[in-house]
Amino acid sequence: MSGAVPSRAEVLSLFRSLLRTAARFTDYNIREYARRRAIDGFRQRRGLSDPSSVAAAFSDGKSQLEIARRQAVVYSVYAPRVKSVMEVKTV
Repeated sequence: MSGAVPSRAEVLSLFRSLLRTAARFTDYNIREYARRRAIDGFRQRRGLSDPSSVAAAFSDGKSQLEIARRQAVVYSVYAPRVKSVMEVKTV
């Protein structure tokens, strides 16, 4: 897929996969960072029109997705036992 221009559906699928992977992080700060980074990355590259740069950005996104998936597994193994202040629900 490195040379071909990805379709809109493939790009949206990558975006949703990145957001789903970000949601798997157990730590609030890391989860929000991954979510924010995915959204910001797509916003920055929204205006790309050159097919080679679109394909390169898509390839980079797929590699970032694989890294995020591996990191989510590692972080789940070493997850902190205490919730973040942002995750504590007040009554």
